[in-house]
Amino acid sequence: MNTSALRAYTMIGALALIWIYFHWATGSIFLTPRNLSNLMLQTSVTGILAVGMLMIIVSGNIDLSVGSVLGLAGGIAAIVLTNLGYGLVPAILAAIAVAVLIGIFQGALTAYLNIPAFIVTLGGLLAWRGAVKGITSSETIPIADATFKSLGQSYVSPNIGWILAAAAILFVLLMTFKHIKTIKEYELGEVNFTKEFLKSLLPIGAIVAFIYVMNSYAGVPIPVLILLAVALLGYFITNNTTFGRYLYAIGGNADAARLSGINNKLNVLKVFALLGALTGIASIIYTARVGSAAPDAGVLKELDAIAACVIGGASLMGGRGTIFGACLGALIMASLDNGMSLLNVRDFMQEIIKGSILVAAVGLDMAGKKQN
Repeated sequence: MNTSALRAYTMIGALALIWIYFHWATGSIFLTPRNLSNLMLQTSVTGILAVGMLMIIVSGNIDLSVGSVLGLAGGIAAIVLTNLGYGLVPAILAAIAVAVLIGIFQGALTAYLNIPAFIVTLGGLLAWRGAVKGITSSETIPIADATFKSLGQSYVSPNIGWILAAAAILFVLLMTFKHIKTIKEYELGEVNFTKEFLKSLLPIGAIVAFIYVMNSYAGVPIPVLILLAVALLGYFITNNTTFGRYLYAIGGNADAARLSGINNKLNVLKVFALLGALTGIASIIYTARVGSAAPDAGVLKELDAIAACVIGGASLMGGRGTIFGACLGALIMASLDNGMSLLNVRDFMQEIIKGSILVAAVGLDMAGKKQN
C-alpha cells in the first residue's frame, strides 16, 4: 500500500472515531439523519474553498484572503439582488466575476511581480474585509429572494437523489473498467478482476449509504451537490489535465519546472483565478444559506480551508496533496465544529482544540517525512 492510500485510510479511520465519540457523547444525536444532513451543509462551503486552496498549496503558494473575498462577493451579490434589483443571474455572475478578478489581481502580483503569495493575500485579507465593510456600510443586508436562498437551503427530492446515486455508481463501474483496460493495454501486470470489482464496492456502498441517510431526512442538500460537482472537477483537473500536472511540478521544484518548459507564471495566475471562481461559488452558497450578507461574513474561513488541506495530507511546501484528502479534511473540521456545538463546548475551547489538531497533523506529517 502506497503512502497516499495509507494516509487516506488513516483519515477515514480518524473520522470514524470522531463520529463514534460524538454520537456517544451527544446521547445518540450526532449520527441521526437530520444532524448528518446539517453536517454536510456545514461542510459544503469549507469543502469548496478547500478544493481551490488545495490546488494553490500544491503549486507552492497560499491564499489567506479567501474568507474576506467570500464576504465581499456575497455582499456584492446581495447588493445587486436586493438593493439594485437586477435579479438572480446578474447577482450570481457579479459575485463570481468579482472573486475571479481579485484572484487574477493577486495571482499577477505573485507570479509577475514576485511578491510572496503570503504577503499579497495577507494584504488582501485586510483590504477586501475593509471593502466588505465599505459596500455594506458595516450593516447586514437581508435577502428576501426565495430562489436565491434555495441555493443554500433547499434539498432535491428523494427520487432525484436515487437517480444521482445510480449515475454515480455507473461512473464508478466505468472507471473500474477503464482501470482494467489500462492495465491490459499497457501490460502493467496480471488483471485480478475480482480484486478490482471488490475495490469498487467501497465507493458504491458509500454512495448508497449517503443517499439513504440524506433521503431519510429531507433529501440531498443542494449545496452538497454543488460541493460534489466542484470536487469532481478538482479531481479531474489535478489528475487528468496538463495544467494539474504542471501545478504539482511547480510546487515540487519550481526551477526544474521552468527549465523543462513550463510557464510557471501563467499557471500560477491561472490557479489563483480558479480559486477566485470557486470562492465566488462558495460565497453564493454561504450568503444564500444565512439569508443575508454581513460585514463579518467568511471570517476565518481561509484558515478552515487551509486546515482542511493540511489535515488531508497536503504539504505547505507544495507538490503534494489530493482533492479527496482536502474534502475529507473539510468533513473532519466540520465534524469537530458540529460535535462540539452539540456538546455546548465554549467557543474559545473549540478554537484551542481545532488549532491543536492542526499543529498535531503537521507534526505527524513532518515526523513521517523524517522516517522516510
